[in-house]
Amino acid sequence: MIDISPRRRREVIDALRRGTVPQQGLDVLAVGLNRFDPAISHELESVATGGAVFKAVRGEYGSGKTFFARWLVEAAKKRGFATAEMQVSETETPLHRLETVYRRVTENLATSEFAPSALREIVDGWFFALEQDVIAAGSASREDPEAFDDAVVALMERRLERVTRTAPAFSAVLRAYREALQVSDAGQAEGLLAWLGGQPHVAASIRRTAGIRGELDHFGALGSLQGLLAILRDSEYKGLVIVLDEVETLQRVRSDVREKSLNALRQLVDEVDAGRFPGLYILMTGTPAFYDGPQGMQRLQPLAQRLAVDFNTDSRFDNPRAAQIRLTGFSQESLVELGCRVRDIYASGSDTPNRILSIVDDPYVGVLARAISGELGGRTGVAPRLFVKKLVGDVLDRVDQFPDFDPRRDYALTVANAELSESERAASKMGEVRGRSVDDVDLEI
Repeated sequence: MIDISPRRRREVIDALRRGTVPQQGLDVLAVGLNRFDPAISHELESVATGGAVFKAVRGEYGSGKTFFARWLVEAAKKRGFATAEMQVSETETPLHRLETVYRRVTENLATSEFAPSALREIVDGWFFALEQDVIAAGSASREDPEAFDDAVVALMERRLERVTRTAPAFSAVLRAYREALQVSDAGQAEGLLAWLGGQPHVAASIRRTAGIRGELDHFGALGSLQGLLAILRDSEYKGLVIVLDEVETLQRVRSDVREKSLNALRQLVDEVDAGRFPGLYILMTGTPAFYDGPQGMQRLQPLAQRLAVDFNTDSRFDNPRAAQIRLTGFSQESLVELGCRVRDIYASGSDTPNRILSIVDDPYVGVLARAISGELGGRTGVAPRLFVKKLVGDVLDRVDQFPDFDPRRDYALTVANAELSESERAASKMGEVRGRSVDDVDLEI
């Protein structure tokens, strides 16, 4: 059986029961991702030493793009990176407004120690590190508070010198934030931290204390991202991984918004390549239609050229080091392997593991996997979510709770239209399987 802590097991099983991607523990479920591991590890090492990477992932709906992104995020956290995940949306995260993207980064900022939003903990930890550096250098002592504060501020400005040249407001707000903390003005400190995180509608009276005007704009967001990377690097984090998930939603927005969003992506690619963001790893996910179709990336040739990769060869020979990589989805064999791993994880926390392993054995897992694929028109690649959801919620839970339950005898597979995702619904036979309702289909053994 798989060795996993009770907490991780619970989080993984609960997420799979809901039909969602777990936030943690993805390494034990990572079927078929070994071929990407060396390249991803090398890229993260490069970013940790001051490099920067922009990576694009393509795959059909249900091929595991979100899982891949979460897997990379978890691997990055284990290496000491901060991370931020977000789904691209016209209303929530419009790519053409980089100030909003930056705000989502700070709202979703997380580390292995801190859950989102970790901005306050990171900034406060950075100031503490500055104070320790001042003491270690012998520049000043806490016994002389005024001289000590001056030394800390001077060190802060030296560390942010490069950022201040392009985003002077960033260091000004940090200085005012520390002053507010020292006089225990919680409201002032909260407002300044909100501005630092890109939040709109910060009171003018709070902004005046830092000598700044207005809200963070498009260009100020890029400067603030530089500042955040500097703080992370100075706090001994390896860097920052940002996930832009479901970029294909750009195909459904107004043409002018789409053009601006694609140009913002092009700008990010160029800024990363120019070395403006040392310590930054950006992962973007989208469907092949977005990368290749007329309403997607091809509308902006400079962007398409920068991320172009030839996928006409056999997928076995895809280059994991390329700027754009392809997820081909699950095969029948890998789907069964995933199911067996899920079963083993489930059994590791059960009071009757031998019963689960004997009743839900490998042949049964294979039968269930084939049945689910059949319900989805034979498209195994989009079956994993529904398959593990049924395996956990309909089969394993019942075997665990009811001593006389045998899925071969007591369980008939049903797939209701309401429980299908958009991609699964498209792959299914739209309520008809072999002339019958999908609700009437039995699991044949």
